[in-house]
Amino acid sequence: MFDVVFDTNVLVSTLRSRRGASFKLLSLIDQGLYQLHLSVPLLFEYESVLKRDCAHSKLLQSDIDDVLNYLCQVSKKKNIFYLWRPQLKDPKDDFILELAVESRCKFIVTFNKKDFVGSEPFGITPILPKDFLKILGGKNEHH
Repeated sequence: MFDVVFDTNVLVSTLRSRRGASFKLLSLIDQGLYQLHLSVPLLFEYESVLKRDCAHSKLLQSDIDDVLNYLCQVSKKKNIFYLWRPQLKDPKDDFILELAVESRCKFIVTFNKKDFVGSEPFGITPILPKDFLKILGGKNEHH
């Protein structure tokens, strides 16, 4: 099983379309193919961005709350006790890297791989949702 962190843009994509790789990844979360990790700062960012974006969509605030509650149920929660900042080009992304390091994640699933240049020395690879889905598909074929 892979340990991963989702960048916020993956959840935004999930809620915008049921046809993309992001939505498929979220629908596979309870299949035992990967373990999603979550921290309080990341949950707050998810909530802030998703609720801001849902103001321009058909989603209700309660729909966002349902998704966030589900993520809290299925994710491994981590407390971050140390800060290695700055590591990345954009300091606002460092808390995602810190969660990934603390959780011993192999991947940060994101649409902005360039934002996570600098994660490689920690053994973490930024990966597009469609590419992570391909890896899971290959892993799934062996079971």
